[in-house]
Amino acid sequence: MTAIDLPVAGKRPMSPTAVVMLLLLPIAVINAIGFLWPVVNLLRMSFRDSEASGALLETSGLTTWINVLSDSFTLDLITGSIGVSLFITVLTLVCSYPIALYLHRCSGLWRTVLLVLVIAPLLTSAVVRTYGWIAILSDQGLIANALLALGITPPRLMFNLTGVIIGLTEILMPYMILALLSGFGRLDPRFEEAALTLGATPWKTFWRVVVPLTAPGMALGCLLCFVLAISSFVTPKLLGGGRVFLLATEIYDQAIVTLNWPMAAALSIIILVLFGFALALYTRALRRIA
Repeated sequence: MTAIDLPVAGKRPMSPTAVVMLLLLPIAVINAIGFLWPVVNLLRMSFRDSEASGALLETSGLTTWINVLSDSFTLDLITGSIGVSLFITVLTLVCSYPIALYLHRCSGLWRTVLLVLVIAPLLTSAVVRTYGWIAILSDQGLIANALLALGITPPRLMFNLTGVIIGLTEILMPYMILALLSGFGRLDPRFEEAALTLGATPWKTFWRVVVPLTAPGMALGCLLCFVLAISSFVTPKLLGGGRVFLLATEIYDQAIVTLNWPMAAALSIIILVLFGFALALYTRALRRIA
């Protein structure tokens, strides 16, 4: 005779919502300790008063935030960082889209080889890749020597905004390509064939069929690249040579050079707010695309 399992009196099975909450509890605790608590500390520090020597005082106030929001240099720094990051994002999208589209359409061994070449830069540190760009863009680098051999005076590509844009665009391209590939799932070749059959030109088919279908991947790639560009420190610091001022480099200078920790904390909070705005715009754009 087999035993029959009977429900135990007084015990109710857990609801699906309770099971999900229980499973999410560990990651929620980790995020609270590893992300939310440091952000709260940054916010608290941004209201602390400090001396010229960098020592933090026990008093708190709005002095730091008033200085941040009233200083023309800081406002230009914020708007300039947003503008440069948007430009780098658009440039990265323009350079990456053809590669991602070709990768999506090719198949076999060639697709695997190209995909490995796209992912390979991610296996190398951004510091190493930035030093590689220093060797290419310097006054005695590969590009300058090639232009001199052709009798052309090379422009200055190092220690200015041009070098920072070139370096960050190349560094962010793998992220953009992978994001685009993840959003190309809705792209069906039959839609393009139908448009061409109905008399649309290849260019019109691209703009009216391919671009709308790949818009979710474009939105994801732009969000990712904007966040990485506006928070990038190593590449602007090395390729900018201290002459390009962005939010991340200014946070480093305030925290390490001038020891103004409340100012560094306030600028960090501003970057997090910009992240939130970017995420909100991405969510809104995704809803309109869908």
